[in-house]
Amino acid sequence: MQTELPVAASPPESLEGILERFVYANDDETFFVALVRPDRGDAVRAAGALGGLAPGERVRLIGQRVNHPRFGDQFKVEAAYPIMPATVDGIRAYLASGRVKGIGGRLADRLVKQFGAETLDVIAEAPERLAKVPGIGPKRGRELHDVFLSQKTQRDVLVFLQGLGITPGVAQRIFKRYGGSAIPRVRENPYRLAEEVRGVGFTTADAIARSMGFAPDSPERAGAALAHLLGRASDDGHCFLPRALLLERADALLGRPGVAEPMLDALVAEGRLIEDDGIYLRAVQGLEQEAAGRLRLLTDAAVPPLVADPATFERETGLALAPTQRAAVERAAEVGVMVLTGGPGTGKTTIVRALLHLLRQDGGKVLLAAPTGRAARRMAEATGHEAKTLHRLLEYSPADDGFHRDEQEPLEAAAVVVDEASMVDLQLFVALLRAVAPGTRLLLVGDADQLPSVGAGNVLSDLLRSGAVVAVRLTEVFRQAATSRIIVNAHRVLRGELPEAPPEGVESDFYLVPARGAEEASDLIARMVAERIPKAFGLDPINDVQVLTPMHRGAAGAERLNALLQARLNPDGAPIERGNRRFRVGDKVMQVKNDYDKEVFNGDLGRVVGRGEKGLICDFDGRICQYIGDDIDALMLAYACSIHKSQGSEYPAVVAPVLTEHWVMLQRNLLYTALTRARRLVVLVAEPRALRRAVQNVEGLRRFTGLARRLTA
Repeated sequence: MQTELPVAASPPESLEGILERFVYANDDETFFVALVRPDRGDAVRAAGALGGLAPGERVRLIGQRVNHPRFGDQFKVEAAYPIMPATVDGIRAYLASGRVKGIGGRLADRLVKQFGAETLDVIAEAPERLAKVPGIGPKRGRELHDVFLSQKTQRDVLVFLQGLGITPGVAQRIFKRYGGSAIPRVRENPYRLAEEVRGVGFTTADAIARSMGFAPDSPERAGAALAHLLGRASDDGHCFLPRALLLERADALLGRPGVAEPMLDALVAEGRLIEDDGIYLRAVQGLEQEAAGRLRLLTDAAVPPLVADPATFERETGLALAPTQRAAVERAAEVGVMVLTGGPGTGKTTIVRALLHLLRQDGGKVLLAAPTGRAARRMAEATGHEAKTLHRLLEYSPADDGFHRDEQEPLEAAAVVVDEASMVDLQLFVALLRAVAPGTRLLLVGDADQLPSVGAGNVLSDLLRSGAVVAVRLTEVFRQAATSRIIVNAHRVLRGELPEAPPEGVESDFYLVPARGAEEASDLIARMVAERIPKAFGLDPINDVQVLTPMHRGAAGAERLNALLQARLNPDGAPIERGNRRFRVGDKVMQVKNDYDKEVFNGDLGRVVGRGEKGLICDFDGRICQYIGDDIDALMLAYACSIHKSQGSEYPAVVAPVLTEHWVMLQRNLLYTALTRARRLVVLVAEPRALRRAVQNVEGLRRFTGLARRLTA
């Protein structure tokens, strides 16, 4: 099975001929091998991105001739597009290939017999003449004309785009986005590709624009750079960038100091960007304003008093609430919106259970939700009541890319309780607020010391900082939890103190293993997960042990650790290839985006249980799902994953490297999040200097957000 070619240094050349047949296509159809027969000589084996071509077509390939060590002489394709045949035989073969919908072999023969070498010109320019061919009336003639022209337009667009150095796959996406208007749109402003077409970033759009003659100091280039930087800032969690910082980054990106500022002023004047204590994308600023307005409506609205009191919960469950817990329950019963925050062992779940009991005693319906599927399942297990993901609660529609529950059709409940609220980003928070009618209680539960949401915003922290919402912060660690060295060390980290290892020879649920460098740490982790932890603690190395690391790349990043652990824990599984990624039957995998059709959600862990016809089959806690084509992009190996990806999850055992290799990512809330993901065991494999950095760094990745300011305005 071939998936890559050697690099050749010779200049590009052109190969023209008939594409006879495909001999190989990978699962995601990004790499093909085909036989192409030139006008003279033997068929040539061509390999590369040949998507969109069909057998029987005349094609022009741009690339290089190489010698593959296994497959011999080949033509390595860099660009490929169909061209119109010029001979009668070529026209007949092209039409008979089925490329033009509605024309098969017999009709192709009749058309060529009637019009000869003019056949394609007649179809394109004089469809009324097609009526001379038996079996073609005026209506069918127009249909054939329309189909042919649409394909000709696509071909012309692909030729134009690939001539600019755009890969065939990206060229297809551009055509899908713009259709027949792709050429004039790209010519007018190629920088729009970076904003509007997936897979085209600023660097690619800039290269295209420069090849088309756009000047380095053109306003189009400066505007695209500003939009690109704000979009990237949003991906990093920011809602805005300070003006000076944005201009500093723009000058560095453009390499032309002073060019960006006039364009920034122009974009602000046009209303495309918003200046509001910083520079916002219009959509993000609108979300912040809406969040603040809707939250005020909920906090100002009266809620019906609860008849029951916490004592009924204590009598019926046999649980005794501590004074701080009782006060929190009573406060939540009085107000419309409340934030409940605290670290592990501080009793958040008990308070939620007590409040649920009170609300249901009063006959009120309570809805429970969390940002991820795993967090929702944990919430359901802890409370004994159904919990959904926020997307499912709000009835997200993939087709509409929106929520059915909103201000027009709000949630029908006396109260809505959201757990793991630190993971809720600004966009999802606004969607939730739209669906909660005034008079419905909203309780947000979370640990504000954990990592913030992956998406833009820092909602939970902003609510606490604003003081505009009633908040209860739990700090007391209860006796049972205080016996856990995991919880003790998590709170030590919060206080800026280094975690403590147990005395030598003492059994514990927390261990600190020194390492000298990332290579040694990776080898240590692989041995511990595969051998030492299963032997010492009786834990399954795949199902029970999760490696969490600060970064994806590097010697101790998720990618390399996954490769090491896959080799140790699943060396003999049948291979399944997806581009450059290699899965094996038996692998531990993680879903990295929500799939509502499969009912598998971001952060869910599963196992590869088989090979499908064009993909693989996974088992997610008994839910069997088939992954084909682009679906597979939603999966990643999960023996190791980033700490960010672990948010909302909990594992029996966590092993985490803390190394100087991860220096730029090391911060207190990152280490704290890793520690609090484990129930039974934590092993930190750490360099002392890196561990001190992680504990002491409270600046972290500061987020520029304005929700707290808007709530206090």
